[in-house]
Amino acid sequence: MPRTQIVLASTLYGAATVAAALDAGCFGPADRRLLLVSNNAAVPETTPPLDATHGFAALRDRFDGVLSWNEAISPFHPSGWAPRPDDEPMWERYLRLLWGLGDDEIELAVESVHVEPALALVQLFPSATVDVYADGLMSYGPTRNKLEPLVTTRIRRLLHPDLVPGLRPLLLSEYGVEPQVVPTAAFVDVLEELAKATPLGEPAGEGPAVLLGQYLAVLGILTADEEERLHVRMLRGAAARGHRTIVFKPHPSAPARWSRRLEKEAADLGVELTVFDEPVLAEVLFQQLRPALVVGCFSTALFTASALYGIPVARTGTDLLLRRLTPYQNSNRVPVTIAEALLPALDPREDAAEPLTVPELTALLRAVGFCMQAKAYPKLRVETVRYLARHRDRRTRRYFGRRRLVALALPGGIPSGLAFLPRSPLVRRVARRTFRLLRLRPKGGTGT
Repeated sequence: MPRTQIVLASTLYGAATVAAALDAGCFGPADRRLLLVSNNAAVPETTPPLDATHGFAALRDRFDGVLSWNEAISPFHPSGWAPRPDDEPMWERYLRLLWGLGDDEIELAVESVHVEPALALVQLFPSATVDVYADGLMSYGPTRNKLEPLVTTRIRRLLHPDLVPGLRPLLLSEYGVEPQVVPTAAFVDVLEELAKATPLGEPAGEGPAVLLGQYLAVLGILTADEEERLHVRMLRGAAARGHRTIVFKPHPSAPARWSRRLEKEAADLGVELTVFDEPVLAEVLFQQLRPALVVGCFSTALFTASALYGIPVARTGTDLLLRRLTPYQNSNRVPVTIAEALLPALDPREDAAEPLTVPELTALLRAVGFCMQAKAYPKLRVETVRYLARHRDRRTRRYFGRRRLVALALPGGIPSGLAFLPRSPLVRRVARRTFRLLRLRPKGGTGT
């Protein structure tokens, strides 16, 4: 029976990760290999899909065809549509006809399998084997949503770049999915191909500092004004380190006014600022500009700059983000925690602590992962209690919200003198009775 591999990708970085895995022989042979492009932008009509971005031509030859998920499910949005269970057989027949799959055996490679569009695609091909690949630092954290056995029993492995050498991903580990590193040499080679296929014109000076913008306001994590001030903080920090030539790479969805505020600040500081708003990977900038410093908050590109290219990096704003991320289960918490724990602060006065070792970071992330998704990782409770009992200092407290510790009855949630309360049968009975009465109270009533 013919075999067709379908790779679902929404970002050029994700497509590059799969291309590196293909080059390294991580995938078996196939009669056809198709790239299925999904444009997950809020308004896809105004944002080019990854196959229309600079550099994609360097990846195109690895696939026998390029398909559009947006066109296949139009007029639905990829991030908000999932098939009804009764309609799944009909959708599979439709896609097999649309894409000329016939009765081929299907193998899928997807990112973020716990959410749409990846989850929808996996559900529409119920007999397909599934490989999951990581697009960034979130793979080091817990799985966001519970997955059905009909999905998890088909997942063979988690492919991921070795962005933090020695650190093992927690994602999908509760289902027994084993991680597999995409060889770094193959990944670097693919990024080099992208850089060669993406000419940037005149360089912005020798060894500039590169500032990485992140669009946190649209996620509701910061206000627009706070994010602007975060970028200004990056600029001032780079200038204070003596950098006179600075390149700012805003997020593709960032408003132009953010750049204007930075330009005014740069003029006041007497530094030369170049705003590079072309939709290219940050890694392309690293190769062509050879920056002397890369500054960001918790961008994955900070780790590719450090791990793949040996460029000095610095982070700022992570202290604010750790306080602002809500709910505690927010998936950005793990990337922020990794950046805070490993990378040096832009301003040495912010935090003079030494970066954690990989074993120390592993223990921290497993504890944070349990606090984020306690029901999914009950086996981590004992070691989390042990970790919190042994590491209750000023540095580690920033990673754990007191309310979350109280909710999970973990050390540090309540004063030690009251630690018996969560274990008291009487207190638990009173709490249950109180919650039951609150649920029974009529809506809109004032209660007595």
